[in-house]
Amino acid sequence: MAEFVNKVAESGLITIDLERWCPKGDAVVLDLKEYLFMGMIVKEKEFREALKKTDWEKYRDKIVAIVCSADAIIPSWAYMLLSSYLQPVCFGFGIGTEEEVKKQLFIAGLNQINTNEYKDQRVIIKGCGDPSIGDFAYLEITKLLRPVVRSLMFGEPCSTVPVYKRPA
Repeated sequence: MAEFVNKVAESGLITIDLERWCPKGDAVVLDLKEYLFMGMIVKEKEFREALKKTDWEKYRDKIVAIVCSADAIIPSWAYMLLSSYLQPVCFGFGIGTEEEVKKQLFIAGLNQINTNEYKDQRVIIKGCGDPSIGDFAYLEITKLLRPVVRSLMFGEPCSTVPVYKRPA
């Protein structure tokens, strides 16, 4: 009886699934307008007091998109102060729409990859996965890995598209 050989498993290919870094969880918007004096001005004392009175638990484990729907100038220290309240409770946060913040968090996660683990390896970036993974993610992973890998491919181990191969 013939023995079946899993050629993919024996190929030495490493498959990376970008879904691993896709931020999970609900995204909510925090509008700074609600913290402004008369909905227009940041007054330090009132701003601090409004932040102290906020129930931060509603942001627990959430992705928080910080926006300001008012045409106001928000000083840098206000974002720092807001960050000091959000950081202990939420999954992640940033300035921009929900999608922009998810993208920021995705890229931050990718940048935590130890590229030395992929040095001189043959790597496949899994395709046909979660449609919420944008093209930006494939661009970013390529920027990270191209300098260290022997080859980089897109797709599934049984059917890949060559992206990069280091010259011999």
